[in-house]
Amino acid sequence: MKSNLITRAGKEALQKELDWLWKVKRPQVTQAVSEAAALGDRSENAEYKEGKRELRSIDRRLRFLTKRLETVKVVDYSPEQEGKCFFGAWVEIENEDGDILQCRIVGSDEIDVSKGHITIDSPMAKALIGRQVDDEVVVKTPEGDKIWIILNIQYQAFDRG
Repeated sequence: MKSNLITRAGKEALQKELDWLWKVKRPQVTQAVSEAAALGDRSENAEYKEGKRELRSIDRRLRFLTKRLETVKVVDYSPEQEGKCFFGAWVEIENEDGDILQCRIVGSDEIDVSKGHITIDSPMAKALIGRQVDDEVVVKTPEGDKIWIILNIQYQAFDRG
């Protein structure tokens, strides 16, 4: 079961998507379906069928986002977190082979590997929570236990320049 934690930026992104789907995308698709329906026979009208399928998909996403936004809990940074790894932290870690990884612990709705975001529910995040710089953490993986050392913890993005 995934957690209901989310960063403030993550919640804002979900709200922005909900607003866009409701105010922009759905009206556009509804208009296209109406125009396709006006062309006559719906049984062989590909534009009509595709538009209806897209509307169902949009409505499913709208329902999901509405329910999800009601249940998520925003976790804001607190100065007491400084020096320890908690939700929202950017963590720089190094493994036994000298590979360095920078990741941010976020909610399941915010996972983005290209940005280095990992979910709080992942084995890596679970191993890191509550730890501090120079701590050694053991992450359980399908290939076996992996050892990482925490090099840095901060609550603002690392400069990836």
